[in-house]
Amino acid sequence: MSQPLIVSDPRVMMGKPVVAGTRITVELILEKLASGETMDQLLEAHPRLTKPAVLAALDFAAQALRADVVYPVAS
Repeated sequence: MSQPLIVSDPRVMMGKPVVAGTRITVELILEKLASGETMDQLLEAHPRLTKPAVLAALDFAAQALRADVVYPVAS
């Protein structure tokens, strides 16, 4: 069985979801990509990060947003 790429541990980054074996949060990955950083730039800036881990972070975020919750957006 393969190990999960995204994990959460209360002792690491206050329990925020991170890439396994690192302190790189899903939140950081999303923020950097949203600000226009490319996958290559992200991987270059964080040598312990892998493309599968970035894709796992995106998948984790998508699954988290699938919940039946309405998120109001300010106009």
